[in-house]
Amino acid sequence: MPERIPSDRHGTVVSVLREAATVNGQVEAYVEPAGATTRRSLTFAEWDRAADGVAGHLAERGVAKGDVVCLLLPSCMEYAVLYAALLRLGAITSGINPRMGAAEVASIVERTAPVLLVADLEAAPLPDIPAVEVAERAAVRASWEGGPPPRWPELAPHDPVAVVWTSGTTGKPKGAVFDHANLATVARGTDVLSQPGDRRLSPLPFAHVGYMTRAWDEIANAVTTIITPTPWRADDAVRILAEERVTVAQGVPTQWALMLGSAALGDADLGALRVAGTGAARMTATMVAEVRERFGVPVVVRYTSTESSLGTGTTLASSDEEVATTVGRPVAGVELAIVDDEGRAVAAGTVGRVRLRSGATMRGYWGRGPGRGRSVDELLDPEATATVLAPDGWLTTGDFGRLTPEGNLQLSGRAHERYIRGGYNVYPAEVEEALSSHPGVARAAVVGVPDEVLGEIGVAIVVAEDGAVPELEALRAHCARLLSDYKAPDALVVVDELPLTPMMKVDPGRLAALAGQGAEERRSHLGRNRGPAPGVLGSGPIGQADEKERA
Repeated sequence: MPERIPSDRHGTVVSVLREAATVNGQVEAYVEPAGATTRRSLTFAEWDRAADGVAGHLAERGVAKGDVVCLLLPSCMEYAVLYAALLRLGAITSGINPRMGAAEVASIVERTAPVLLVADLEAAPLPDIPAVEVAERAAVRASWEGGPPPRWPELAPHDPVAVVWTSGTTGKPKGAVFDHANLATVARGTDVLSQPGDRRLSPLPFAHVGYMTRAWDEIANAVTTIITPTPWRADDAVRILAEERVTVAQGVPTQWALMLGSAALGDADLGALRVAGTGAARMTATMVAEVRERFGVPVVVRYTSTESSLGTGTTLASSDEEVATTVGRPVAGVELAIVDDEGRAVAAGTVGRVRLRSGATMRGYWGRGPGRGRSVDELLDPEATATVLAPDGWLTTGDFGRLTPEGNLQLSGRAHERYIRGGYNVYPAEVEEALSSHPGVARAAVVGVPDEVLGEIGVAIVVAEDGAVPELEALRAHCARLLSDYKAPDALVVVDELPLTPMMKVDPGRLAALAGQGAEERRSHLGRNRGPAPGVLGSGPIGQADEKERA
């Protein structure tokens, strides 16, 4: 059994990896599983040695403490070695997901002013970006066996180590800055998802907060990271779970649904698996039960944001309903508060803004310009940071939620997703949960769109169960039995599948376009009939709510 390295005897990620190279040196740190290419692996000792060689190479190219280096790379062992090398040089790693658009990449490069950008030019040409020195992935790989730099910089716990970019689905990406101390806090709060010697398969790209801020945890617990091939395929994921004896499998609900439908699942030996993790979107109680039964392990859900890095989670003993309808309680070291728009605490059970506070929270949002020679405070954008992070450490996440009587956090939707229908707040997440409980609905999303009469209305975008034909009138009646009647959707769009971002989350931009189409069809129908369309504005209790809201 690999030895766990206590966090309290180290001040930086660098020293944790140095010890891991000694006490757990022969444990695999990274595996690129067999498939289209031959299996590759890297032990903790090999990772440490390669990082020294790459650090020497980067130092010769002029990289020094405080410099920003952008990694425009897929998840791969080269990315991990570069990150470790930059950590020991005191440089700041800015990971860029290769699936970002050219404008997003250009924005990140322009704002961070990196001294170097490392890219895989054989896989894809560089997008049109500001002038910057570029190093090829293969050239950096050749330096793994080289010597270290002549001297190492002094490092401190509050030295910045990474800029992690938000997805940019509602505007330009924002860069959350983290230091060594942040990563140490993350390591103390990962609980059941990290045990010594775990072998973890996660579909998250390495540029994501789920990798960038968890380096300390994975090193300290000698966790083997099984790198998921791209593009992600359900059959490949199931095969790798079996072949690599994975103990911790993670994925968003869409991925779990696809793996449940994989023909490979029936014969897969998943005896090593001990836990299945999910997040980013709701998984129905039915799917939670199916994952638990067919994969043979408990299911846990985790909730956080890029800026907070740590948040809440359910436990191994949580019921299927709890996993499906809540995101659990704060993990170790995290405080949670639910407040109104003015920052005042709300009564238990009342929907409000979700705030989190912990030592894992970002230092702030990256500002603009190069990093060398500037303090952390000088690197940050104080105005952008102040919109979400208070001086006392409370981070306003942008999510709405409420606390259940058991103390679990139940999310109601994003702040930018809330819409006001006839003077009443509607939170899409709770309507989506009600829709998903209908036997004819496999998956659902709800979007608010402008309306001349009610201000805003809700449009349901629905994926039907096989053989089902969802109808708006039936779905509205179903929702009205579970929720306040004004929350029932006003229009319906049926699609083959919900549109997804590169992170396999539901794409809000494409959802909005679908919702707009659905709203126009509703208005057209109302115009032709000179009155409420059957099942659109409805009758009885639902219609009464409409009249009350107009008043």
